[in-house]
Amino acid sequence: MPNLPDVVLWSIPAFVLLTVVEMVSVRIHPDEDAAGYEAKDAATSVGMGLGSLVFDFLWKIPIVAVYTAIHELTPLRVPVLWWTIPLMLLAQDFFYYWSHRGHHVVRVLWACHVVHHSSRKFNLTTALRQPWTTWTVWPFYVPLIALGVHPAALAFCSSANLVYQFWIHTERIGKLHRAFEFVFNTPSHHRVHHASQGGYLDRNFGGILIVWDRLFGSFVAETERPVYGLTKNIDTYNPLRVATHEYAAIARDLKAAGSWG
Repeated sequence: MPNLPDVVLWSIPAFVLLTVVEMVSVRIHPDEDAAGYEAKDAATSVGMGLGSLVFDFLWKIPIVAVYTAIHELTPLRVPVLWWTIPLMLLAQDFFYYWSHRGHHVVRVLWACHVVHHSSRKFNLTTALRQPWTTWTVWPFYVPLIALGVHPAALAFCSSANLVYQFWIHTERIGKLHRAFEFVFNTPSHHRVHHASQGGYLDRNFGGILIVWDRLFGSFVAETERPVYGLTKNIDTYNPLRVATHEYAAIARDLKAAGSWG
């Protein structure tokens, strides 16, 4: 098994420090048009993040078992070397794009991902508002395992992708250099992704790279100021309701349906 670091664990001090810096900057130099911070909202986001650590651990038990079985069956092997790790990161980011896009357009998958979009604020604590039902994500990465990527290497790449996306959840950073904005996901691109306006909906799905969106027609540049949240917002700070409200809505729609069609 590859001996790779837990990048999320190592990044926690940076998460805390950057969040404190952002909070202080918002207090000292507020932007009247920005969504800013709200104590209850931030607390809910942090609570969702802590809860996701517990639930992710539970979901990973069967998922790792499936990945390990597939990895044992395939004759292919991708060694963990200095030059293969960037390639694995690139491949993981490609499949992340399709997973992320799928979780926006398929309702049962959206029921998982909607959690991350449920805040009407957009700050570094929003990055921590993670779903508790991530069992919907693993099928998108089966091709990587079948191609010989070790499950531990995939976990490392997924964690690195998650850590990268932390800093792009902010209104305190404007647009960056054109070359960087063209290739990488940035706060500007991700603000569009979290917006609820019609022209911004279901856009900018990239994790580390934004080039996937440019290639597959889902890119939109930030022009007007985004309005964050859902098209139909939920008025609750209860973590359990935040985590399950769309599943409950699906159940209500199924109950009210006149036929299976």
